[in-house]
Amino acid sequence: MKTALILAAALIAGPACADTFDEIKISAGKALFDSECRRCHSVDADHASYGPPLENVIGRAAGSYPDYDYSIALEASGIVWTPAALRAWMEDNDGFMPGTKMRHVGIEDRTVQEFILSYLGSITTQDNGAISD
Repeated sequence: MKTALILAAALIAGPACADTFDEIKISAGKALFDSECRRCHSVDADHASYGPPLENVIGRAAGSYPDYDYSIALEASGIVWTPAALRAWMEDNDGFMPGTKMRHVGIEDRTVQEFILSYLGSITTQDNGAISD
C-alpha cells in the first residue's frame, strides 16, 4: 500500500517535476549562453551583436538571417539548425564547418550543450520550417 501511494504521488507530481526540470535547464542554459555566447550573439535583433541574433535559430536554415554577412561556406552549406547541428557547431565549429568566420573555444561538455540548447529552444517561438525549405 505504501509503495502504491508513493507511486501515485510521483505520477501526480510528474508533470510538475518535468516543468521544474525544464525551467532549471532553461535558466542554466541562459546563464551559460550569457557566459559563452553573448559576447558575439544577441538574442534578438533589437540588440546589436557581432554575430547573427539567435532568437528563433532552431529550425532556421544556416546562413539565412537577413542582412548578416555570412561566410560563403555557411551560406552554401544547406544545413538547418537542428539541435544536433547546433550541438556539433558548439563543440567544434571549425571542424563542423571549415571556412566559417566564427572563432570560439569549443563547448565540449554535453551537459552544457544541452542546457544551451534548452535555452535556445525557449527563445525559438516560431516555426522555421518554411525558412529551411
